[in-house]
Amino acid sequence: MDYKYIEQLLERYWQGETTLQEEDILRSFFSQADNPDIPESIRKYQPLFTLEKEAPLGDDFDERILGMIEEDQPKAKIVTLTSRLMPLFKAAAIVAIILTLGNAAQAPWNYGWDDPKDEYAKFHQQNADSVNLLNPIQAENVNDSALAPKPEAPQYIE
Repeated sequence: MDYKYIEQLLERYWQGETTLQEEDILRSFFSQADNPDIPESIRKYQPLFTLEKEAPLGDDFDERILGMIEEDQPKAKIVTLTSRLMPLFKAAAIVAIILTLGNAAQAPWNYGWDDPKDEYAKFHQQNADSVNLLNPIQAENVNDSALAPKPEAPQYIE
């Protein structure tokens, strides 16, 4: 049998140029599934044309499709300024955390790694100097200071 006419109809079908009568010819041709002479290049299109016979659409097909379309309508989402800027806020928070941790990690190196014995000696030397400076002021009576002669300047022992 010559299948060139069927191949031409298929070619016109893919381009959308077939009439309803030509599509009926294709359906009736592919409904003959028992014919072993049909080449494999054409046989692969058989499920496309026999599907309607296997599962008819029914009278309420249009209503079901429209019902499914109406159910899937997406809801409008309200986008506020805060929600639009939220990624920017998150990025700024991350940068602030990284800078804070970087500064905290850098602090020991900024103050140096002096010997603890030297630091202890410097601390006591500063306390001793501040006590010597404050002694004359603490011994002086504020009310009598204007009438009394000024005491001699303290002498520091070096």
